[in-house]
Amino acid sequence: MNRGALKHEVAVMSDFTLPDVAQQLFRDIQKTYQETSQIPDELLIALKFVFGPCALPALDLVDQRSVTCLSSPSGRKAFQVMGGSGRLYTCFVSCHYCPCPAFAYTVLRRNEGLLCKHILAAYLCQATGVSQQESVSDQQMSALLSGTAAP
Repeated sequence: MNRGALKHEVAVMSDFTLPDVAQQLFRDIQKTYQETSQIPDELLIALKFVFGPCALPALDLVDQRSVTCLSSPSGRKAFQVMGGSGRLYTCFVSCHYCPCPAFAYTVLRRNEGLLCKHILAAYLCQATGVSQQESVSDQQMSALLSGTAAP
């Protein structure tokens, strides 16, 4: 790969964001949920259309209160999501990353989805405000970000 192509690839990767339609969907969910404390059927259908088979499992994770938003004094945030297997996954919505096997295989390797159910659940919790909240120190957050924190 030549230097110009490599610079382009790095620029594309660093600029990655969810497609506009997904971002708008989360804004619509947030607005409607603030007004009614519900997500209407048409937005649930849109969620299923945009995110495919991970939409319903993600909604189940939210309903089961399996998502905890961790925040540090410096303003950093991460989400811990208890998966169906009982494993705890630390997800970062700011960079759209989850350490689960489904994310590695379906999203990264096969490019068959935008997100895994864990990250989608974190986005839904961010939009609705429905998650457990936990404050952690900056040192604890650094350990989470570097992958050296104990699960």
